[in-house]
Amino acid sequence: MQADIIVVAAGKGERMGRELPKPFLPVGGIPLLIHTLRAITQSTLVATITLVVAPEREELCRDLLRLHGQFRVPLAVVHGGAERQDSVRLGLAALGPTSEIVAIHDAARPFLDREILDRSIETAAIHGGALVAVPARDTIKRVGEEGTVVETIPRQQLWLAQTPQTFRVSLIREAHAQALAEGVVVTDDAALLERLGKVVKIVQGSYRNFKITTPEDLRVAEALLRAG
Repeated sequence: MQADIIVVAAGKGERMGRELPKPFLPVGGIPLLIHTLRAITQSTLVATITLVVAPEREELCRDLLRLHGQFRVPLAVVHGGAERQDSVRLGLAALGPTSEIVAIHDAARPFLDREILDRSIETAAIHGGALVAVPARDTIKRVGEEGTVVETIPRQQLWLAQTPQTFRVSLIREAHAQALAEGVVVTDDAALLERLGKVVKIVQGSYRNFKITTPEDLRVAEALLRAG
């Protein structure tokens, strides 16, 4: 079973405090987006990549793709929407008619292991939905409006969601269509399947597969690249 991959790179990246969104910033002299695409194409289970970008960044994106070489799988560039959820929905609409499994991945997660991606694809093929995540390592507190701790939440059953999040295409399209019709906005795609009562299985990820969001994250990524 092969999968199509949607890479979401249409965000503004405002927390980075840079002119360019984070997928286009250099890490080790190479744009973050290129690192992510190279990691994805290590997997032989990847059939195609659909790269979702803001319309005003399409020309820059295509220039970077030409500059940094060809990828072994077909790669399409499509325009994203106002919010991440809109961008994913537009990416899903661009998939071919024979697409059965899709993995949705953040462009700002360049340290994805091939084995984790492969397990997510295999798990989604069996169960319908797969969420890469890692166990919470810190103690979790629920805090009230005035900054007062309300309770300590047991962390044994708490996991931190990452990407890829991988699904049967028919299921995730249905989930997005229903969310659009009902005006529902969520922070990740797995939550849309959860709303429909569908199965989403955990695939244990890696703490290295973090999302680069702040200047501090960029410095950590540089250090990881130097360390190999």
